[in-house]
Amino acid sequence: MVKVRAARPAEAEDLTGLVMRSKAHWGYDADFLAACAPELRIRADDVTARRVVVAENGRGEVLGVASLEGTPPVAALGLLFVEPSAIGQGVGRLLYRDALRRAVDLGVRRLVIDSDPHAAWFYRAMGAVAVADAAPGVESGGPALVRFEAAPVPLADWARAWTGGGRAVHLGNVGEFNAQFADATLDPEQRPAHHYACLAAFYSPHPAVLVLPRPVPRGWTELVCRQLGWTGVEVYDGLLDADPGLADAVRARPALAALLTGAGLPLVPWGRTRPFGRLAGRPWRPGELRYESKSAAHALFGRILADGGHPGIVLPRQWRADGRWAAARMLAARTRAGESTVLKSEHGVGGSGTTVVTPERVRAAGGARAVLRWLPRGPLLVEEYVGGPASGADEGPRDLTYDGFVDEAGQAHEVGGAVMDVADGCYRGATVGPGVVPAWAEKPLGTFGAAVGRELAESGYRGWFDVDFVADGAGRLAPTETNLRLTGPSIAFMVAARLDALRGAGHLVRIADRVELGARLPEAQLDEWCAALVRGCAELGAVFVPAIPTAAFEPAPWLGVLVAARSREVLDAAEALVRAEALAVGAMFGPSRSSDRRS
Repeated sequence: MVKVRAARPAEAEDLTGLVMRSKAHWGYDADFLAACAPELRIRADDVTARRVVVAENGRGEVLGVASLEGTPPVAALGLLFVEPSAIGQGVGRLLYRDALRRAVDLGVRRLVIDSDPHAAWFYRAMGAVAVADAAPGVESGGPALVRFEAAPVPLADWARAWTGGGRAVHLGNVGEFNAQFADATLDPEQRPAHHYACLAAFYSPHPAVLVLPRPVPRGWTELVCRQLGWTGVEVYDGLLDADPGLADAVRARPALAALLTGAGLPLVPWGRTRPFGRLAGRPWRPGELRYESKSAAHALFGRILADGGHPGIVLPRQWRADGRWAAARMLAARTRAGESTVLKSEHGVGGSGTTVVTPERVRAAGGARAVLRWLPRGPLLVEEYVGGPASGADEGPRDLTYDGFVDEAGQAHEVGGAVMDVADGCYRGATVGPGVVPAWAEKPLGTFGAAVGRELAESGYRGWFDVDFVADGAGRLAPTETNLRLTGPSIAFMVAARLDALRGAGHLVRIADRVELGARLPEAQLDEWCAALVRGCAELGAVFVPAIPTAAFEPAPWLGVLVAARSREVLDAAEALVRAEALAVGAMFGPSRSSDRRS
């Protein structure tokens, strides 16, 4: 295992030799290297003054060297060189990330890097931003250096508060959480829920343990760890055959339960359940999840608005139908009045159980009763549809969400706002990061979301929550529901916090819920395909992380993915690349391979 340590003055001459060998690796001639030598030399008294560190393997062999020079708030990555025989083995990545971490500790907020042009691809892949060509300096006659900058930042305050600033045990109990509400949109085997359990990898910025109901590809966990700089992550998967109770499955294995609960690390679930309470030794509070109900959340929103102070928020009217025929009569009446309607189940996942019905759709279906035959069984809520801007207007984002959490002491914390991708009431993904939420929406979104957080804390709820909104045509936000659990946007926030700390501030992160694959891939080929996307996105200046791999082996295969970048243009380009390559999978393998099963 390679580790970073402080360099020793007595090593200065040997480290200079490493630097020169690394420089020569790029094919420079002897005259050019001789001209570079004085500038690249490391003297004994430089080791401390230039904050020199080395990367050393388990045999004590030095594989790389780096220096962090200057006085905060601005510093420079003066050296970063890797022994030629170790190039491509992750040594440079380790040294660069260590430099950013040390920069944060020193109070550096701007890190300047003058890169050899042959290494520019590396710094771009590490997240540094190219700003200009640097002056050639002593290396006159050689190629101009490329200047990069990075903005080192500590882990976000909310992320530190979420898990106490440390690592956590992540429990992928999505099926167990959904089963509390008898969600009619999930099949009896809970297959969708168990696929989404893979998101347990991202329940905090740095997991220690992942506990998953179904087996996951080993190559997937290794790739995610590389992309997010995680080490020492333990994975316990394949704990369930059919039953959705993951917490009980852990308790049925006393040694595993003792390992997970006795490590002194916080246990983070997808959502709170009674079995999780038993596993974590935490009392289950009756009614703790009552605002997961859409009608209860609507009533909560109404009480908050009755107190005033939220001029940018408007609440759509909502009625509870006493039976299916009552819902049909309400829908028919609204259709005759030319009004669109939102039909909701009390509980749902990712927009399941929520349907937007226009008058045209009702008439095309043959009437209100015909529409209802296609909806999930169970109680229905009839809600006023919130219209957007007039056709042709620049409407901007329509679906937004506020994320926060209530800690065990009952304090509500704000995480931030996100823009969701929603089609016909169904969630398809979300984007988080600087400038994503339009300026006009930031204050009402944050103020109302914080008010909901305080009410949830007062009600006894502890854990993550979000509040979903729809923007109307007058520039107001209409709250539609709360989710008392982790969500797709929360996963994007976790990854953004990790990447900011790992690569520098300013990441936009998008989670795409389902990216359809053109064919089913055997596990080894899925690993290769994902590795190719990592490289392709890095060339664009983006980061690719596969989020949900197990659905790639379904008869109708798909993948959940995360992409990250520092600009909307690069983010869009990375998503387009991933989707195009996903569809091309079928052509790559051909009809004879499209039915391959997981190996």
